[in-house]
Order: sequence, then structure tokens, then C-alpha cells
Amino acid sequence: MLEISEDGRTWVLSGPASSYAVHVTDRDELLHLHWGARIGLADAEALAVHPLPDYWAFESPLDGREEYPVEGGPRFTRPALSLRTAERRGTEWSFEGHDTGDGELRLRFRDGDLAVTLHYRMRPSADVVERWVTLENQGPDVEVLRADSATWTLPDRDTWRLSQLHGRWGAESRLTRSALTYGEKVIGSRRGHTSHQHLPWVALDTDATEERGEVYGCALGWSGSWRIAVAQLPDARVQITGGAGHDDSGLLRLGTGESYTTPVFAGLWSDGGFGGASRAWHAWQRDHVVPDADRDRPVLFNSWEATEFDISEEQQRALAERAAAMGVELFVVDDGWFGSRTSDRAGLGDWTPNPDRFPGGLKPLADQVHGLGMRFGIWVEPEMVNADSDLYRAHPDWVQYQAGRKRTEFRNQLVLNLAREDVQEYLWEQLDGLLSSAPIDYVKWDFNRCFSDAGWPDDPYPQRLWVDHVRALYALLDRLRAAHPGVAFESCSGGGGRIDLGVLARTDQVWTSDNTDPLDRLAIQHGFSQIHPARVMAAWVTDSPNAMLNQRASSLRFRFVSAMAGVLGVGGDLTRWTAEELAEAREWVGLYKEIRPVVQRGDLYRLRPPEGGLSAVQYVLGDETVVLAWLQAQRYGEPVPPLRLRGLDPTATYECPETGEVHRGAVLAHHGLRVGLRGDLDAAVVRLRRK
Repeated sequence: MLEISEDGRTWVLSGPASSYAVHVTDRDELLHLHWGARIGLADAEALAVHPLPDYWAFESPLDGREEYPVEGGPRFTRPALSLRTAERRGTEWSFEGHDTGDGELRLRFRDGDLAVTLHYRMRPSADVVERWVTLENQGPDVEVLRADSATWTLPDRDTWRLSQLHGRWGAESRLTRSALTYGEKVIGSRRGHTSHQHLPWVALDTDATEERGEVYGCALGWSGSWRIAVAQLPDARVQITGGAGHDDSGLLRLGTGESYTTPVFAGLWSDGGFGGASRAWHAWQRDHVVPDADRDRPVLFNSWEATEFDISEEQQRALAERAAAMGVELFVVDDGWFGSRTSDRAGLGDWTPNPDRFPGGLKPLADQVHGLGMRFGIWVEPEMVNADSDLYRAHPDWVQYQAGRKRTEFRNQLVLNLAREDVQEYLWEQLDGLLSSAPIDYVKWDFNRCFSDAGWPDDPYPQRLWVDHVRALYALLDRLRAAHPGVAFESCSGGGGRIDLGVLARTDQVWTSDNTDPLDRLAIQHGFSQIHPARVMAAWVTDSPNAMLNQRASSLRFRFVSAMAGVLGVGGDLTRWTAEELAEAREWVGLYKEIRPVVQRGDLYRLRPPEGGLSAVQYVLGDETVVLAWLQAQRYGEPVPPLRLRGLDPTATYECPETGEVHRGAVLAHHGLRVGLRGDLDAAVVRLRRK
């Protein structure tokens, strides 16, 4: 809901439980009024009455109060907008008016020939505020040094605590919380992609718990380099500013008639604690971000850990038969099917099937996979190229590079300059042709190295490749999805290196981490769940001991229950599994299919964090609930404590279909549910249905 004052200078956007209010003064200063529990227009107008104090030499009354601080004038905080022309730097804007439409509020400002529009959207079913900015230039060239999507202003509190997700390859999305102190806390990526090191999300609270207390969260929808700065100003006010690009060295140049639209920076207020905030984020993404989120994702098998580069059509057929017998619904051929790709040293860029390995192309294998009752998928890494490839030999100038400098190779590969139109067209022709050549249902889209030599010697403004690469990636994915609507896409970047709201708007799921150790995954998935839903979180069951990282052995039960917390996949070498293991796996796959709607579309409750001992999560959808629990360690033979369930009707009774036990919702909420875990039973799945 949107309310507007009679003078057209105060606006209140409201969702089911919260409101967001801004005001433009007579001096055309755009001020933040309120973000929190729901208020009305009269309340916002009362807040707008209080005038700002006068300016003086060492402090600015705008700092900490301005809705979108620009560079220039009486301001000392970090600017969200920094511009440069041949004659001047900074912005001196005036308010032109507002308009509405398509569920948006648009506040229009002007600085000479440059129009600046601030966009706001708050959908009726959600408390998420979506914000972004559009710049339109009708004059001489303007260099955009910085154009953040939004600045968020928090209410006055005595203390704040900051939550963030940090990590590295194989250890992504780990949650950490710390006291916010004076100054700035800056997170982001200089790497050209979202990165394994930080997810573009922060949350602030004062004393929230998992189920109680106010939480303010912000998440950026951008898949390239980015920056979020959380600042506690000298007067203790807190602001969060974020957007595309990490440094202020220049995003792009706007010529006459050109425009730039920033990515969305979304904000959420919740008084339901960290769990309530997560459930609100998840519901909003399922409803408004993730494509086809009402369709449950299939159980997949991926061939990588079974074969790596030693791949053949016969071998894939054997794996497919075992996967189908297990109940798998989607069979994915990973790296090694194309060009001269017998190792990571060659072949990237040449997206045609290897004639020795697949003499008839991919269609015969895809047809067999379909005949087994499964869908068929492949792995690609379109943004990369090996020096040993037909593509690079023909077009060495198509990669990112600095003139006169050595071209750095990570994993023996270089980054294609996707900002180039000829590269974009080449990739479209290759991928469209590939998806038309065989009945392909799924594409695992990988990105296995960071930008390092991000140069473009022939371009008058090479700095633009940081932004234009991502915009071209989005355009290519959008074009492929439109041309091949039956194909699903997964975002992968050596695991969780490209997970954000921008890529989630164009893909069906994401690869959470290359680390498939089921114990490590509990912490990774716990952090991931702070912002993103289980519906997009791919998780695999692989061989034990875990050969990739730690040689840790784990039971098949523990591996399956860990992976069942998201979109279940299998990645082990099925030709080495025993008949007993294959039979047990089939039972787990069958159980997952039964609970899948609840896991992928239900409300998530984190009952116990993965900090040792007992860990558990709960999903609730309608009259059904599912509990997944893991016993990481048991000390001194102590009994496992009961799990207190959430989200249930306290007046209703719930039955476990496996045991026939009946429980009252109030008892489950207050006294808990015992799941019977012990040392030899290290993971459990419990289903409950309302009677």
C-alpha cells in the first residue's frame, strides 16, 4: 500500500507488518522518516514536521538523515552517488516530482541534463522494500564513479549487532555476528563475481533471538563486484549503503541519451527474530524472484565426482541406469563432454561434443536418459576459455587482458570479455545451437575463476567491462530462457561463488558449495538459510570417505539427511556402491520425494544450530511438518534433548505416519519431540501430519 500527502512531499509504503516513509523538504532535501513497524500517513507527516538544525562547519544535519546521500554540498557521509563531468564533480539536484505505476513509487530529481529517479516497491504480500536508481543523461558525457542502489537508515538505538555471511572456497556462507562499532564495516567483492568470501547480505539487531526481536536486513541483487558499507556515524546513527562495483574508480560513462539502472537493493524489517526474517526473505524470493518457484526441483545425479574428466558415452549410460534404478529424476553430464576437454588445460570455449567420446553427439545419450524416465542435463562454463582451444586461437583478443602484461591463468583458463558484442553473439549462437541439438532439460552454468586482468585495450572506457559483463550475462540467460523455456539453469561458481538475488532471478537453483562433506554442509546450509530458501539450495550425497577435502567417513544416512535439507542430488560413483547401499539410497530418494514439497516450499524453523551435539531444522507447509535432525556428537552417554517444534497449531493434534504416534501441537511447542538419535543412529527424518 502507498500513501501520499496532499502536497506530494511525504510518502509511506506499507506491507503486512511494516512501513517505510520518506519526505522531501522545501529545500529539496530527501529525508528518511521511518522504517519499522507499520504506521500511517498522519504519523509520517508528524515526523516530517521537525526541521533540520542549521548547518555548521564541522557537522552536517543531513548526515544520517538523508535518504540517498549524493556527493557534494553540506555532506560528509559516504555518498551513494558520485558523478564527474568534464567541468565538475558531484551532484546538486532539485526535486521535480513523483509518479506511480506498476506497483512502484518513483521520486524524480534533476541536476542539469541528468535525471535521477529513485524507485521504491513494496508488494502487498511482503514486508520487503525493493529499491533501485535510474540515471538518464541528456547532456555531455557523465562519468558514473559510484551509483549505489540505496542507502538504508536505521532508527536510533543504543547498540547494534551486525550479522554477515563470510567464507572461502569450500567453506562458504558461514554466519558470524559481532558488535557494530563507530566507523565503517565494508564487505564486498573485487573479483568480478559475487564471490565465496561474502554474500551480499547484512542484518542488524539489538537483542534478537531466533524467534523474537527486531531484525533489519538488506540484500543486493548483483552478480559482479559489489560493496556494502555499514556505518555508525559520530552521533551513533547507522546507515547501510550498497551497490554494484567495489571501488569508486568508475562504473561506466553515460553519453547523450544513455541511461543506467542499478541492481535492486532490498531491505526487510521483521519483529520475528532471525527466523522470522529468514522466513519472510524466503517467501518473497519464492513469490517474486525465483523462476517457477512453485515447481519442486527434481532429484538429480551429477557425474563429476564419479568420472571427473575420464568420460565416455558408455560410462555415462552405465551411471544413468543405476541412477534411474535409484529413483533419480535428472541425469547431468558434468565437465569433459566437449571439444578437446580431457583435462582442465584445454577445450573451454569449444561447445561441441567431443567426437571420440560422443560420436553421435549428445542426442543418443539424452534419448536413453529420457527413455529411463529421467531428464537430461549438461555442464557448461561459457564465460571462460582455455588458451588451448579453437576459440582462443581464433580470437585471442576476446579475453580480458591488459596491454603489455602477462595474461594470468587460474585453473588454466582466461575470462572472456562478455562486454563485447561479438563475444555475446558467439556465445548465443553456440549455446542456442547446443540446446537445439539434443533434448537438453538442464544446464549447470559454472564460473571457475575471478577477474584478474580486467582490461579492454581497444575500448575508450575499458572500466565499463566490470558492469557490462554482468549485464551481458543477465541478457544471455534471459535470451536463452525465452528461446528454451523448458530448460532449467543452475548457477555455479566453483561452488557458492555466485549466489545473489540477481542470478537467482534467472536460475532455478544454485550450487551451494563444492564441499560435499555432510557435516561441513550443516554450517554452510545454516548460513545460506539466513537469506535464501531451501528451494534453490542444491546439496549432494557423495562417496565416503570424502575424498575431495577431509577424508572424513560418514554414514549413508547422515549424508542423505544432510542433503535432504535442500534440493537433493547424488554425486558419488554409483558403479562402486554396493547392492545394499543402492537399495538404501533408493529408500532415501523415495522418502525425499514424499517430503519434498514441505522442504522446498515450506516455512523454515532452525530448531538447533550446527554448533556441536544435536542440530535440527523444521519445515512447515499447511498441515504437514518435517523435522531433519543430526547428532554430530554425544558426550558421556547423555540423552539427546527433545526438539521444541515451531509453527504448529497448539490446539491441533499431529500424527507421525511411520510410528502412528499422536502429539498435541502445544506439547510439541513447549515440551518438544524426541527423535531417538544415538551414536549408531546419527540422523533422522520425522514427518507429522495434522489429524
